[in-house]
Order: sequence, then C-alpha cells, then structure tokens
Amino acid sequence: MLTGKRILLIIGGGIAAFKSLDLIRRLRDQGALVVPVLTRSAEEFVTPLSVSALAAQKVYRDLFDLTDEAEMGHIELSRAADLVVVAPATADLMAKMAAGLANDLASTLLMATDKRVLIAPSMNVRMWEHPATRRNLAVLQGDGVLVVGPDEGNMACGEYGPGRMADVPEIIEAVGAALGDGSMKDRHVIVTSGPTHEPIDPVRYIANRSSGAQGGAMAAALRDLGARVTFVTGPADVPPPAGVDVVRVETAREMLSAVQAAHPADAAVFAAAVADWRVENASGSKMKKDGSGNAPALEFTENPDILAGVARMEEGRPKLVVGFAAETDNVVENATAKRLRKGCDWIVANDVSSETGIMGGDENAIVLIDGDGAESWPRLPKAEVAKRLARRIADAIGAV
Repeated sequence: MLTGKRILLIIGGGIAAFKSLDLIRRLRDQGALVVPVLTRSAEEFVTPLSVSALAAQKVYRDLFDLTDEAEMGHIELSRAADLVVVAPATADLMAKMAAGLANDLASTLLMATDKRVLIAPSMNVRMWEHPATRRNLAVLQGDGVLVVGPDEGNMACGEYGPGRMADVPEIIEAVGAALGDGSMKDRHVIVTSGPTHEPIDPVRYIANRSSGAQGGAMAAALRDLGARVTFVTGPADVPPPAGVDVVRVETAREMLSAVQAAHPADAAVFAAAVADWRVENASGSKMKKDGSGNAPALEFTENPDILAGVARMEEGRPKLVVGFAAETDNVVENATAKRLRKGCDWIVANDVSSETGIMGGDENAIVLIDGDGAESWPRLPKAEVAKRLARRIADAIGAV
C-alpha cells in the first residue's frame, strides 16, 4: 500500500515511544521508506541504535550536526518526505507546533516542511484535557495537521482516560489515507459557516452566537478527503482551516452572492447561522439618543433563503445539499419540517439550548435527518462530527 513512499517519522519523548519501533516495522512491511528523527527526550525511552536497526536508515538527532547538514540539510530532509508523522506527539511537541517554535531538529523540520503532517498525540489524561492542549489542537487542525487518536485506556501513570497513543494499525491506516488521493478527489464542495452580521447603523449590527467551529471543522474534514472546498464564512470566532478557498462575507446577501459565484459544486453544506431578518431602514450614520427616551423604530425584512434557493435550483443543483438546524424545542420535529420546507437532502439538527453548551462550544450532539428518518449521534467533539459527516457525504455523492 505504501510502496515507494518516504515517511519522515519524528519520535517524541513519551512512554509511547516504544510503539514507534513497531510502527517503523509495520510501515516498512507496507513498502515505505522510514527516515527517523529522535528528540532528546525520546532517547530516554528508545535508543538510536534500535530505531536505526529497524528503519535500516540513519537516525537524525541534532539540528547543528555539521555532517548531517552537509549530507542532507534539515530543509531538504523535511521536504524530501511524502508525509511527516509525529508519533508520539507529546504535549510539548504540539505546543511547539502550534506556536511555530523551531528550537530543535524536530520542531525545525516541522516548520520547514511543505508536506502534510500527521500527529498521533500521547500524554497523561490531565495534560490532554488541559485547556492549553485543547487550544493547541484546534490551532493545529486549523492549520491542516491531521490527527489520529488518542485512544482511551489505562496509562503508565496509573490513570484512566483519553491520552493513549493510537494503536499502530490505526496509525498505519491514517498514513494510508493521508497519502492516498482521497475519496473526494476532483470533487468540489461549498461550505458556509459562522454567523452573519446585519447592520443597524455603521457601528451596530444584529448577529447570533455561532462561533463557526462546526462549519470550519466540516471544511477541514472534506479537505482531508481530497475535496476542493470553497469556504464561505461570516465573521466567525475561529480561523478558517488551511488548504481551502476562503471567501469572507458579512451579511446574508453577501453570503448568497458568494455561494452563487462558487457554483457549480458536487455538494453544498450550509452550516452557517444566517440571520433570518435584516434591518430594512438601516442608518448610514450612527444613531444617537435625543433625550426623549424613545428608541428608534427598526423595520425588518426577511433575508434571502440561501439553503432553499440552492436546494430548489432547476439547473446545476449539487448532487447533495445539506442544511443545519439549530433548535431549542422539539428538535427532530422542527428540523424534519425544515428539511421538507427547504427541499434539501439532509438536515443536521442539534439542540442549542443554553444548558447544552453546544452553541459556541467544542462539542456537538446531532440528529441526522434524511428521507429515511432520523439518526441520533452521541455527543462528540465537533471535529469528530465533521469527520463522520464528511465520510457520509463522500459515500452519498460517490466517486467521480
């Protein structure tokens, strides 16, 4: 499966480094050439001699090694690979990657590479759940870094929970997927995300609490399957993922124009929380209090229905149109009615009541509704929801 592929394997300093020895062997069994890099802390767990023997390659360890720089400098080393794999990816290595640090060989290689990077995180459960690690993970995923694991289980420290490095067969599968053409190669998908801002005057606007996290995760997951993604985003809290075509908008009407300009597409995913109404009598100057105690009278009009417009296109309609329904009451009933009213193929419904913490949070619990009924999913990180949905979309629209 990996015959002729060159893997640059960076081994971080954690107890899971012992798994890297089996990973090297399995990668070579698949036909890959493995070029190993050891961090200083990794040498506390595995020896350069054992790594070199299994890889049948020289082990790189030092940034300022004159011989290494003369034979193959770190820039060339980082770019000669087909894929860079970090296993185990410790909390420290993830933090360096997210911050863009380059103070040793491993971090410098990661900064200098122009190839895809796959990390297999491994750390204590408390470290994995620490807000700093969660922030770093979000940054890395936004930058296009692929992630496999971690798994849940007993740890060397005696604790139990998520943080164990993914098993070697799972990492091998992720390597194969990262190096493959992807199930959505040559497909074009439009993804909308974030809120819209509808102006009241030059300094005030109407908006909602959407962070854009789920839409961004959808764009990243579809990108990772090989799709060309046009990402139309309102003013979201999270940055757009790398590797997609970003179109930034403010209002619903701007979003409609951007979606229309992006056609044709094989699929369209409308994750944006588009404002239903806009102020028809918006002021060109800042509204001021006049001392009378009377508030200005705002007149509202409906915004264009972007989802329904695309779903009911007579020519050039995407093969699959997916809408999102953020509900606070009667979630399945309201979302099912919305799917029929809009004419879309699927509706992804969720309960955004304040007590769920979903609107603006890191997790989501969705109900996927199509013509066959409703399927409830467990509460998952938004990135995992996106990956599962992306695979469903790939299956639905089929190969080119």
